[in-house]
Amino acid sequence: MIDVYGGNSPNVIKVLVALEECALDYQRLPLNIMKGEQFSPEFLAISPNNRIPAIIDHTPADGGEPLSLFESGAILLYLADKTGMLIPKDARTRAAVIAWVMWQMGGQGPMLGQAHHFRLYTPEKIPYAIERYTKETARLYRVLDTRLADREYLASDYSIADIACWPWILFRDYHGIELEDYPNVARWFAQIGARAAVKKALGDFTLPPAPVMDEETKRILFNIK
Repeated sequence: MIDVYGGNSPNVIKVLVALEECALDYQRLPLNIMKGEQFSPEFLAISPNNRIPAIIDHTPADGGEPLSLFESGAILLYLADKTGMLIPKDARTRAAVIAWVMWQMGGQGPMLGQAHHFRLYTPEKIPYAIERYTKETARLYRVLDTRLADREYLASDYSIADIACWPWILFRDYHGIELEDYPNVARWFAQIGARAAVKKALGDFTLPPAPVMDEETKRILFNIK
């Protein structure tokens, strides 16, 4: 059994998809980040960076004590290695998969997240920041669209590279993207979304309106003094 901490953020969804694709038993544990539960000593022992997702694997492959892990990319790599699924064995395609996971962790996720923040959550609109991150988001979509122009998936077969990137496309309204502008991404997004494991991981998920936050919630989430 694997415990999964976190709600329906893109980074949590990628872990849920991987768990379903690998047919691993898991349970979801509530964590109200709006109320600051991510700062509890119990959670910080699992996720020192106070971010979701985090997992505890109660049956790790080495047969030892429960293993805790944070950072969604690291979790995807761990699950793939544990099961021998969703990552190729040969060095070249494995390297490509890892490269695209790192692209997602270092580029797509942070930049789209900044677009969400400056477009939706700042108390006053900052035109420079909105333009900066919206343009960078569009550039990253073009990178993805170009990569998918002549291939079905990001790196050979369906892998954790696709699972890492896919959930952020669910949130495209938050970062101001029209999917028809990126036809290869649109095709790939629909194809993965039709997978049974992905549907099961999403459940009844629908993109909610951006939450309206009071000042205390913003202080907790955005480290505002």
